[in-house]
Amino acid sequence: MPELTPALPEIFLLCALSLILILDLLVDDPKRFITFMLTQAALAVCAIVTISTASSTVVHTFSNMYVSDMMTSVLKVGVYLSVMTLLIYSRRYIQSRGLCKGEFYTLSLFAVLGMMVMISANSFLTLYLGLELMSLGLYAMVALQRDSSVATEAAMKYFVLGALASGLLLYGMSMLYGATGSLDIGKVFIAIKSGQANQNVLVFGLVFVVAGLGFKLGVVPFHMWIPDVYHGAPTAVTLFIGSAPKLAAFAFVFRILAGGLQPLVHDWSQMLAILAVLSMAIGNITAIAQANLKRMLAYSTISHMGFLLLGILSGTVNGYSSAMFYVLVYALMTLGGFGMIMLLSREGFEADKLEDFRGLNTRSPWSAFIMLLLMFSMAGIPPTVGFYAKFSVLQAALNTGHMGLVIAAVMFSLIGAFYYLRIVKLMYFDAPVDDAPISGTSDARVLLGVNGLAMLILGILPQSLMALCELSIQSSVAGF
Repeated sequence: MPELTPALPEIFLLCALSLILILDLLVDDPKRFITFMLTQAALAVCAIVTISTASSTVVHTFSNMYVSDMMTSVLKVGVYLSVMTLLIYSRRYIQSRGLCKGEFYTLSLFAVLGMMVMISANSFLTLYLGLELMSLGLYAMVALQRDSSVATEAAMKYFVLGALASGLLLYGMSMLYGATGSLDIGKVFIAIKSGQANQNVLVFGLVFVVAGLGFKLGVVPFHMWIPDVYHGAPTAVTLFIGSAPKLAAFAFVFRILAGGLQPLVHDWSQMLAILAVLSMAIGNITAIAQANLKRMLAYSTISHMGFLLLGILSGTVNGYSSAMFYVLVYALMTLGGFGMIMLLSREGFEADKLEDFRGLNTRSPWSAFIMLLLMFSMAGIPPTVGFYAKFSVLQAALNTGHMGLVIAAVMFSLIGAFYYLRIVKLMYFDAPVDDAPISGTSDARVLLGVNGLAMLILGILPQSLMALCELSIQSSVAGF
């Protein structure tokens, strides 16, 4: 019998998900609040179980296909909190658009379950199963607004390109299996380290795997789905895609590159360097031309993933921990940015254009201040936490001799600051074009305020979160 304790969060969530799926059949649309509360309760219990079963020692179970360590616990709790927050932000939004159905909540939980499997996977097989479980839930969520041709088109693009990327990833994994004779990440590492692997097949497999990972992260040149999906999907779904899955994607990349393929660090770090520079260049430059805020944030995501790769390509514990810190901060910034769009939106009106933020300070000084903190953090302006996140990945890249990459990253970051500060200019220096009162649930408004202030507090006191990331990565690396 495998040891079940490390997998208790997944087991509980699957049971709770099945129960919510059945109970939702008995709930009418006016009472859908019950499904919302059950979903939040399930995620809260998962967080409690994860924290209570967390351990600094590495535990392997299910024939070494599942691993539990400090990093998995931190990322899983991050996923739970992200999804709980976005569900609060999106409750009024989905109600006004007829999306407040059981499917929205159950698909969200299925996607969360897939993320949990990805984060704890220690085998190519479980990595891929978790990835597909998450992806299938997200495909369906994008298409939930069935009467919207834009959402349907976005779902089709996401599904077709996602299937193509999954095929590339699976093909790369099969070649790595052929070269090393194992699906176990630890055994793949040993086979490559000892020189037993077929080098020619190994290199081809590495290329396909990096291409698949590039799509899941949304880096150039595998980024074409991001602007269309972010723009076409309902904002609540866009927020889901842009936040929690990035935490799981980081774990996915870390397990494969820093785990099984660490001996090939010289090869894949060069590939990631090219992807990072292209992502920062195209993401920041193209974002300037966008008039739609969701598309602007989509290209912003591409540039942020380029910065994330700077930490990973360093191939050191310090670099991995800075990348983990960056992805946690990025998820927090994304929650706030899209949460503000949903706060300003109302029935029949999407506040997703730059013009919609004109004069926001006149309408709601508090909302404008929170948005200012979020934009400053995304731009990497001190004293917000975005500055410290960018500084940490740049320092990690500089310590490993990537001076040219660091200079390019700083230059593109300066270019990117323009479109973030443009939002601040519109809010504080332009006259409002919309005088409608800003209505939102009190819990969403309070939580959005906490989210914005967290940008400032974590920027002033980042040491605790950074230390937690370092301990988590050291714990995981020790288990390889």
